Amino acid sequence: MHVLYSGRRVLLHWLSAVIILWALASGFYVTYYPVSASTEHWVGSLNVSLTTLFIPFFSWRAWLFVRELEPRGAARASGKGLATSVHALIYLSIGVVLVTGVLMMKSAISVFGLVRIPQPLSDLSLIELANTIHTLSCAVLSALIALHLCAVVWHELSGRRVVRRMSLAKRPRVMLR
Repeated sequence: MHVLYSGRRVLLHWLSAVIILWALASGFYVTYYPVSASTEHWVGSLNVSLTTLFIPFFSWRAWLFVRELEPRGAARASGKGLATSVHALIYLSIGVVLVTGVLMMKSAISVFGLVRIPQPLSDLSLIELANTIHTLSCAVLSALIALHLCAVVWHELSGRRVVRRMSLAKRPRVMLR
């Protein structure tokens, strides 16, 4: 039997997908393509604000993931071990990206100009290390997302309707997760 995801998990998944895909795509774009200083500043400010607000939602989602893990033997017996491992790597990568994103800040973190969070590090060598780890973990996360999307396509083509199960369309009243 296929897992049917709760509305809460579906909403957290799509909120995560939109924010993460936007932040990765726009961040790589302004890093590797020539853009004006104002565009780079606008994208950087928006990404910092969005991802800072995203941290509590990601923490909640990661907590749900860990809480709902099956015992190792059951996961392997049902053939879900690989999928669970890849999802765990995705969660780990997102966590590293978020933490290093905060640590690499060279000034206070402004959340849409409404809230200011003090700069966590002042040592430039630690800030640069966080920046390097952040860039590498963004690349790893991008590769894992590509793998995730390939798995979704493979499942869909194999008749396992994962996109339907990860949507809010025609949901039964009783959810398994």
